[in-house]
Amino acid sequence: MQILVLNSGSSSIKYRLFDADRGGDTPTLTERATGTIERIGETASRTTSRIHRDGDVEELVDEQRVTDHADGFATLVATLEGAGVLTELVAIGHRVVHGGEEFVAPTVIDERVVERIRAQIPLAPLHNPANLTGIEVATALRPDVPQVAVFDTAFHATLPTRAYRYAIDDEVAQTHGIRRYGFHGTSHAYVARRAADHLGRDDLGLVTLHLGNGASAAAIDAGHSIDTSMGLSPLEGLVMGSRSGDIDPAVIFHLVRQAGMGLDEVDELLNRRSGLLGLCGDNDLRVIEERAEQGDQAAASALDVYAYRIRKYVGAYAAALGRLDAVVFTAGVGENSPTMRARVVEGLGLLGVSLAPDRNLAADVRTTPDGVVALHPDDAPVAVLAIATDEEREIATQSLTAIGA
Repeated sequence: MQILVLNSGSSSIKYRLFDADRGGDTPTLTERATGTIERIGETASRTTSRIHRDGDVEELVDEQRVTDHADGFATLVATLEGAGVLTELVAIGHRVVHGGEEFVAPTVIDERVVERIRAQIPLAPLHNPANLTGIEVATALRPDVPQVAVFDTAFHATLPTRAYRYAIDDEVAQTHGIRRYGFHGTSHAYVARRAADHLGRDDLGLVTLHLGNGASAAAIDAGHSIDTSMGLSPLEGLVMGSRSGDIDPAVIFHLVRQAGMGLDEVDELLNRRSGLLGLCGDNDLRVIEERAEQGDQAAASALDVYAYRIRKYVGAYAAALGRLDAVVFTAGVGENSPTMRARVVEGLGLLGVSLAPDRNLAADVRTTPDGVVALHPDDAPVAVLAIATDEEREIATQSLTAIGA
């Protein structure tokens, strides 16, 4: 049997096709194809697919115009069928960013679910509309195949009240759904499970750090999220590529009243012109690290702010957990930047967190059989791991669970 995973953006579709072996309690997933359709609706679209055959990878590129998402989905299905790899599709799993308070598990999609996802659009206006488009297009073109929504917020549904409540008027909060929801849930869930497998324990107190252009931290107790840095939206928490992360709410009032900025301008500032980009003019950590090495003070300061914010969250979450068994680095920065990992860990010695410098520098999670590299000294009381995240694989696993495959 096979499962197709879709991540639909406003002008793009990312997809992966997995073969699922029925043997065992959990199906074993093998990637058959992966690809992207970019610039949907523009004159110059591009469809790129990588097809896996007998250990080899064949890359297919098509630059014909893709008029809309329906055309895009039809294109990817035609590509997979033409390559002879789409044979026994049993489900299509969709990434949906915001499930609100209602969706706390992977959910088989019907008309009611579509309408409830639509109702969450005010909480995720940049993401949920595009996710819904992917669902509607795939449902229309393959009505014979169960569609499953897997929500970024669902993993954090286990947050206790003390962690998800904001200290504002309760009636206002209840009426408008104002609370901490958290995001990157599929990534945090995946790497937490991989850490438990690697360390041979399912009772771990973990701090997982998803560090990419979007970044978040989570405190995970025996596989359950008990706190996370993103809140009502993905803006709160760590410093990100272009998002500010934590900020005094009074800054917004000040900008409106004193700088004469409109709310849309403030939204644009905090979401798209802040974070690393706002601090030093770049949001690519590789470029910023190169600039810092060359003596650029703005770049060096941006790295300090970025690492300091992460380090504060590690300390806070160790306190929230009451113990700390492991720190997990994942996503683009977490997996690939030994210098940033070293910056974050520096000063965490009082928690028993340390790195083995040689292991940290040599770590390459994408070439290890299980995607996990231990970065700590052998005698360290707290494990430090770099783990290759795989959100699409997690979506596929959860989708198959939802349909009972």
